[in-house]
Amino acid sequence: MRKGVAAQEAPEMTGERPLQKAEQIYGLLRQAIVRLAMVPGAAISEKELCLQYGVSRTPVREALKRLAEEDLVDVFPHSGTYVSKISYEVAEEGFVIRRALEIESIRRATRFVTEAEIRRLDALIAEMRDILRRDALTDYIEVDDAFHATIAEISRFPRIWKFINLMKAHLDRMRQLSAPVPGHLAEVTEQHAAIVRALERRNADQAELAMKIHLDASFAVMSAMHEDGQFFRRND
Repeated sequence: MRKGVAAQEAPEMTGERPLQKAEQIYGLLRQAIVRLAMVPGAAISEKELCLQYGVSRTPVREALKRLAEEDLVDVFPHSGTYVSKISYEVAEEGFVIRRALEIESIRRATRFVTEAEIRRLDALIAEMRDILRRDALTDYIEVDDAFHATIAEISRFPRIWKFINLMKAHLDRMRQLSAPVPGHLAEVTEQHAAIVRALERRNADQAELAMKIHLDASFAVMSAMHEDGQFFRRND
């Protein structure tokens, strides 16, 4: 993990409108923060970002403003801008919202799921297993999200996942911290498989139970990260 701006190749942004540039920079920075490429507490230099992306300060400041609104960046006038520390309370709130919506989503999905959609979910699980074999753990969260987003699509309420995604940034950083826990992601993958098999049977109760087991067990592992405290706010 780097302590400053994420080490990624900046896209070509010449000729784009300031709002488009700001949106793109926002997306790249948000991903870097969630994936912990920009670690909690790291200083952010507007000048470095401008050089990295080849833009003026206007789109950079707009991107940072949006990140501050999501509580992912702390801006201290006359002092500096920093990646925010993880708030356990905000992460827990995101988990509670996610759990409630995903339980509703999975129950609805059992009514609509098709064989083609089961194959899509199985393909994502196969991708997760490949990630584990390659030990590319930082890539897991994106495939994990694709899995849950697909269930929301199957439920015919795809905006459920869009809303969850807005609420879970602090939770996602805890997910990333928990990725290296021995055996954790392997267990998560098998929990995903259990969810798919319940969907395949069109059994709403079994699917709900499988989803609850998955989400609750994952959050228990993530919560243990809070005890270390290095990347967390001490007082929220």
